[in-house]
Amino acid sequence: MNIVFLDRSTLGDDLDTSVLGKYGRVIEYPITPPELLKERVEDADVIVINKIKVNESLLENAKRLRLVCEFATGYDNIDLDLCREKGVAVCNVVGYSTESVAQITVATVLNLYCHLPEYARATMNGEYTKGGVANILVPPYRELFGKTWGVVGYGNIGRAVGRVAKALGCKVIVNKRTPCEDAEIVDIDTLCREADIITLHTPLNDGTRGIISRERISNMKDGVVIVNEARGAIWDESAVRDGVLSGKIGAIGCDVFSYEPFDEKHPFWSIKGLDNVCLTPHMAWAAYEARCRCLSETEKNIISFLSGGDRNRVDLK
Repeated sequence: MNIVFLDRSTLGDDLDTSVLGKYGRVIEYPITPPELLKERVEDADVIVINKIKVNESLLENAKRLRLVCEFATGYDNIDLDLCREKGVAVCNVVGYSTESVAQITVATVLNLYCHLPEYARATMNGEYTKGGVANILVPPYRELFGKTWGVVGYGNIGRAVGRVAKALGCKVIVNKRTPCEDAEIVDIDTLCREADIITLHTPLNDGTRGIISRERISNMKDGVVIVNEARGAIWDESAVRDGVLSGKIGAIGCDVFSYEPFDEKHPFWSIKGLDNVCLTPHMAWAAYEARCRCLSETEKNIISFLSGGDRNRVDLK
């Protein structure tokens, strides 16, 4: 059996994937450009992917393919209907990155609220020393205590972020599809109007695509801080850029983009150097411990599939 990693470099060089050699021949490619996809999948029985799109172009050339292992939770890069049609099983990994993403989310909010890069820069570049004053208080920062923190999407990650927000003294309001007892649930428009901080953790689907729209941004509090740790298409990226430039949005943090890596054509290119913009390279999921858990879960998915099980089979939903 051939187990083929098509974008191995997205998993990190410090991750030991040799454990999967117990189940077949492991073949690893750092990245797979479109022109090499055909030859790399034609003998694959199992493919392990992180960002590669599983579509008609891939599947028509993967005649031996039996299983797609998504090395992540989200699987919007996979055409599930086509996989079902061709009898290809699809597994994802759930819950492995909760602590990692929650940590980066909160760190991003704290970074933006406390202006630590600006203060550190003033110290490192000599401004503090030359000023002759015992402190620098510009730009002014504010406490999170007493602020309203809106969480969009209340799965494992949203819950973890909500717990930390409460510990910091914030009032937490949540937008989610189904009711729950451990959170104050509000509709998305109410959340956008009332929140001082908004963090996004919802899956990308037809109901959430563009949920943070230009109109909803216009109804937000002036100076709102928004952090997107979900998917780039969850919000209107052009509207977000315009909100930052106009001052309506006080600050943004973002680890995900509508296409990755983004380039000079992307709306965020013009604001990437601003102090109130914190853009990170889709790394929030990837603490070392999280990636180790993800590999372990992927191995369990393969074992289950080979023994006739349906562990984490998203194609069966």
